[in-house]
Amino acid sequence: MTLEEATQKIQSIAQNHGGKLKARTNFQFDEGTIHLDDTQEPTLVSNEKAEADCTLIMTLANFEKILSGDMNPMMAFMTGKMKIEGDKGAAMKLSSLF
Repeated sequence: MTLEEATQKIQSIAQNHGGKLKARTNFQFDEGTIHLDDTQEPTLVSNEKAEADCTLIMTLANFEKILSGDMNPMMAFMTGKMKIEGDKGAAMKLSSLF
């Protein structure tokens, strides 16, 4: 999965399920950042790093596994495959989108 593909996937999810989080999240990968701002309507998705309530740090490969259901997000966090900076409660709300 490329950063562009991951961005498109998050845009698709935001279009179908946006408005539930009421939070701003950065997904940080080695290849770049995806910013999800669900505090506005319509939900904004960009590749610009911006102020966020939480930042999820992981590889694109692990992100793809989470999206496909091959990796449990909680286990990814517990085993260090995903790190969370900021409001962990906001990060937990992401499960409603994925």
